[in-house]
Amino acid sequence: MNRDWGEWWTQMGWSQPGFFPYFDQYEDEEFTEEQAEEIIEGPLLPLRDMVFFPRMVAPLVVARPLSIEAVEVALELDEPLIAVAQRDAQTEEAGPEDLYNFGTDIVIGRMLRMPDGTLSILAQGHQRVQILEYVHLEPYIRVRAMPIVESTERSQMTEALMRAVLNLFERVVQLSHHLPEDLYVFALNIREPGWLADIIAQSLNLDTAQRQEILEILDPTARLQRVNVLLAKELDVLELESKIHTQVQQEMDRSQREYFLREQMKAIQTELGETDTFTQELNQLRGRIEQAQFPPEVRAQAERELARLAAMPPMAPDVGIIRTYLDWLLELPWTEETEDNLDLRHVAEVLESSHYGLPKAKERILEYIAVKKLAPEKMRSPILCFVGPPGTGKTSLGQAIAKALGRNFVRVSLGGVRDEAEIRGHRRTYIGALPGRIIQTMRRAKTINPVFMLDEVDKLGLDFRGDPAAALLEVLDPEQNHAFSDHYLEVPYNLSKVFFITTANTLDPIPPALRDRMEVIEFPSYVEEEKLEIARRFLIPRQIEENGLNGHPVTFTDATLRRIVREYTYEGGVRNLEREVANICRKAARRLAEGKRLLTRVAPADLPRYLGPPRYPRDEAEERDEIGLAMGLAWTEAGGDLMPVEVALMPGKGSLTLTGQLGEVMQESAQAALSYARSRSKDLGVAPDVFEKTDIHIHLPEGAIPKDGPSAGITMATALISALTHRPVRRKVAMTGEITLRGRVLPVGGIKEKLLAAHRAGMKEVVIPKRNQPDLVEIPRRVTRELKVWMVERMGEVLEVALLPPQPSEESAQHSPKAHRPRRSRARKGERVSPDAGQPPAPGPAGANPGGRGGE
Repeated sequence: MNRDWGEWWTQMGWSQPGFFPYFDQYEDEEFTEEQAEEIIEGPLLPLRDMVFFPRMVAPLVVARPLSIEAVEVALELDEPLIAVAQRDAQTEEAGPEDLYNFGTDIVIGRMLRMPDGTLSILAQGHQRVQILEYVHLEPYIRVRAMPIVESTERSQMTEALMRAVLNLFERVVQLSHHLPEDLYVFALNIREPGWLADIIAQSLNLDTAQRQEILEILDPTARLQRVNVLLAKELDVLELESKIHTQVQQEMDRSQREYFLREQMKAIQTELGETDTFTQELNQLRGRIEQAQFPPEVRAQAERELARLAAMPPMAPDVGIIRTYLDWLLELPWTEETEDNLDLRHVAEVLESSHYGLPKAKERILEYIAVKKLAPEKMRSPILCFVGPPGTGKTSLGQAIAKALGRNFVRVSLGGVRDEAEIRGHRRTYIGALPGRIIQTMRRAKTINPVFMLDEVDKLGLDFRGDPAAALLEVLDPEQNHAFSDHYLEVPYNLSKVFFITTANTLDPIPPALRDRMEVIEFPSYVEEEKLEIARRFLIPRQIEENGLNGHPVTFTDATLRRIVREYTYEGGVRNLEREVANICRKAARRLAEGKRLLTRVAPADLPRYLGPPRYPRDEAEERDEIGLAMGLAWTEAGGDLMPVEVALMPGKGSLTLTGQLGEVMQESAQAALSYARSRSKDLGVAPDVFEKTDIHIHLPEGAIPKDGPSAGITMATALISALTHRPVRRKVAMTGEITLRGRVLPVGGIKEKLLAAHRAGMKEVVIPKRNQPDLVEIPRRVTRELKVWMVERMGEVLEVALLPPQPSEESAQHSPKAHRPRRSRARKGERVSPDAGQPPAPGPAGANPGGRGGE
């Protein structure tokens, strides 16, 4: 149907018609009511995507065999041809169920046979008809139909509708680019209401169903009302389209005008030699903003600030502020990002080659890569928190993660930050305002998906200038950080693609709301074997290279490294170990530079000569079983540590003295231990009047260090009962747990660090609360193989494990030299031998694998 119908019309032998031409023989013809009501019979022509209206003239292309046969029969027998629209234009062979019931009786004016076998006809609609009966369907469709006579009366209502329709149609023709103005003139001269409705319906851009609906409305007044509604809708669409077109045209005209004026200004300034630096900078900023890949909101803000800058004189005070602000917007990464390396094997090799151990952290990174590989669109960047003692590799592991993923690495230290503006920035109303550290670091990263490390998050402060930890809530919340708000930028910045890693030595100072937004991964203290392996793999090769000893490496034996770990360092990490190795390598480098005999091997006996006397020699008091001295376990930011508790009894009035900078909780634990001992004095074999005539002094050495917490409760009770009963405490037993007045042992925290400290100090047995048994899963196997872990529920069980049997007096030894041996034997087998009435049996050792698998 894509044809130049004007040319086709000329080829048919007719003069060029108007938009809606009509055959002269039908223009003034009037049909009598008797003629119109006669039943007519003739061929049927199915129409695709078209509804033929009465008095309408239109060309048709007939291609289907049934339709061609119908046209030829109509011409041969001079019968009316009934045109009916199809319900579905895609139907190839239309049957009665595929056709509407109302159509139009059309007359063929001229027909041409085309080379491809199709027919091109020019037809004019005569009158509406209603299909009554299908006579036959082969070789063409033949039907019987009843003509429909329309009323031509024009009532007052009809006249008003015709005027309203013509007014709307006039505005539609004016706004439409496809309807000629002659069409409105033609419609203005139509006097019949039904004819006016038909010609307007045919000219509007309606679908087949809407046009068929108008064809089937037999009342001219109702038809005009329907056309009036369709005209109003079309007018609304055309007005909106015209408004949009006008806005676009005005914008294009303004941009072109501004471009021409600027080019003219440049040419004039060049001719006059007055091209100033300020104008050049404005043009450079304008060009950079046009080329930058800004989000829409950021681009609008940059253009507003540039317009303000262009309107200011060069010496205005705000010029520098606006230029600095625009520089920040232009230098920040908004869409630039690096492509992640999603090869799991490569990432695992990089992490393994840079760090020894740390299975949890490595496993979490590999899980992140796997999920991102399978669901890249739904994956959120994790927010991890590495918690552990200093020197355990938290910061260096973040660098290794960035290297494995192929991302840029940036780091911000939060230690000592007390001002909220350090995170969110200052507003531009302040002199010297700058963005916060988050935005400053993203500028250095140059991509929107770096590995961003927030170091020492537990060292954040709080004062009158705000709470930096509260400002970090938006940064570390995946639901909010896609639109992070910096006070300086005043536009949202997307942080959702950043891989955030925070580090801390302890979780206690971190606010609960901030801690809840992070996934905590603990970095335990290294055991002795792990430190030796780290020294062999990483520390010694690095120090040899850094000190220029590649050609003359220094060899450290295992015994040498073990002595350095035991006697020259006392830490959870390996930082001091590396310092001692570096100290020896520097002495070897000096020898090499001075031309002296090379240092190729370091033996354990050589360490005092290179490193001085041992800094942590073993105390002689710890080599004997002492009365009133129990070894407790403490947890610090640097990891676990031993905490001895000493008790001295002196004649007095029953006072209790506590020294060693003890906190309130620890002082209350000492009071609870004393109350337990007094309540069990009869079972313990202690005279009740001892407490009234004896002053008790409990001291925790290293008094310059503040101490607090309830976990020393059973340790103080053991030392106190040892002093009261004169039973020595076994020197190789360490313990931790909270005590109650009834002798129950409650769980405490930091079990992993405490057991590692006991192993590092050479302890053989450890007493812990039974409710801490799940914590043993995280303990490395080599520690559980060398430590016997006793899990207790009552204080009597602690005493059976920690205290030696009472020494018999000379008189009792003569009568019963083996009186106490059975009790000690049963205690070591885990049976109940306790002065506490009604208490459960004593515990058994946890063995090589208490509570499940090891922590490695």
